Amino acid sequence: MTVYLVGAGPGDPGLLTARALELIAAADVIVYDRLIPASALDGARADATLVYAGKEGGGESMPQAEISRLLVAHGSLGATVVRLKGGDPFVFGRGGEEASALREAGVAFEVVPGVTAGVAGPAYAGIPVTHRDAASAVAFVTGHEDPDKPSSALDWEALARFPGTLVFYMGVRQLRSIAASLVACGRDAAEPAAVVERGTLPGQRVVAGSLGTIADEAAAGGVRAPAVVVVGEVVRLRERLDWFGVVRPLGGLTVAVTRARAQASALADRLRRLGAAVVEAPAIRIVPLDGPAMSISGYDLICLTSPNGVRILFERLLAAGGDARVLAGARVAAIGPGTASALRSHGVVADVVPPERFVAEGLVEALAGVPVSRALVARAAEARDVLVEALRARGAAVDVVALYETVAEPLSEAQVAAVCSSDYVTFTSSSTVRFLLQSLGDGARLGGRLVSIGPVTSAALREHGLEPDVEAARHDIDGLVEALLADAVSGE
Repeated sequence: MTVYLVGAGPGDPGLLTARALELIAAADVIVYDRLIPASALDGARADATLVYAGKEGGGESMPQAEISRLLVAHGSLGATVVRLKGGDPFVFGRGGEEASALREAGVAFEVVPGVTAGVAGPAYAGIPVTHRDAASAVAFVTGHEDPDKPSSALDWEALARFPGTLVFYMGVRQLRSIAASLVACGRDAAEPAAVVERGTLPGQRVVAGSLGTIADEAAAGGVRAPAVVVVGEVVRLRERLDWFGVVRPLGGLTVAVTRARAQASALADRLRRLGAAVVEAPAIRIVPLDGPAMSISGYDLICLTSPNGVRILFERLLAAGGDARVLAGARVAAIGPGTASALRSHGVVADVVPPERFVAEGLVEALAGVPVSRALVARAAEARDVLVEALRARGAAVDVVALYETVAEPLSEAQVAAVCSSDYVTFTSSSTVRFLLQSLGDGARLGGRLVSIGPVTSAALREHGLEPDVEAARHDIDGLVEALLADAVSGE
């Protein structure tokens, strides 16, 4: 098999390449760094081995020699291995060292480039590293050389003379020394300079000044790594070209997303585009239940109550050699637009979708005029019986198939702390309420405003002594986002 040295980009999950996502989904083993997008591992297989090999606070959690040894060991055993690195693996990412170790051991490898922070961070700050009128060249420089080197490999005089933009990676701690060395070698102290902290992320900050003042400006602003330093005339363009820093509705707010990992990314992406810093804290996990391959026949109504139910139903149908055609002849009802969308992805257009109130009661109302004699309800094991009882009360024979169960997903201490300090905590089901509070324990308290997707979820909050601050009028993800936005705007 092959070891893939994969660049995960600078932090914004949207900058992960299609090839990176494809390899993450296929990997047997993923060895990953600290500075990768928060959701980068969401697509990993449940049985994949995940190995953390990041760096924290300037010290290595795992020595580079050990990382290379791990890659060689797993690659030699025939596993598909992804070495997931922040930015680009060959731009100050030590990917070259790892590739050399693999080549020496006779292990096949491929390199998947990623978007590098030295281009993306400035771009998100409105600073193009090259510009026809301001800079025809750009130099990428490490601000943190190997401490074991006997002397610096950087030619400061050449860098001072360089006719273009200078971009320093990992240069925050050495910023004063970098600026002083450039000025001492002849670079103009009045030349514009900027530091981009946490580039491409919602918490991105930009501190600007001149080469002579930037160290003081950064110190006064409390700038910390990860950050890139940009020196050059292109920095002047920021005032005109800044786009990411434009005030967005949820800018400056932290929102916790508690739904299952597989479904969290769409909501998290929506919130990030609105400017929020998102805490992904999946409190639940969807576990398919063992069951026979399904063959559907004889029903005049088939009810689906969640996208998860749709996915697992079709997995069962495919296992029996069937597909969407087996639903022909029956009316298909979906509890809401999310479930209807999941059906469309399998080539099925729902006949019945409640116009509002995307809960069991709403589906009962939508089915009031639909004739039914035999119905199938495919759902979660712990679902309420409102729909089943209503159909039976009408004289219908109803079969219930439990396709999956919702179980607790343990949260780390860091996730618990982040959720408790969030400005908003979103709940998309009663199970997210129950299992999040279970993970928090008795000592933890939610400090932010509680956002509920609808009345059933709100009732679950109240059962635990919590009053929702916001309840969506439309009981789906669109409605939840709309309600959160309205609350955030009204609170300004």
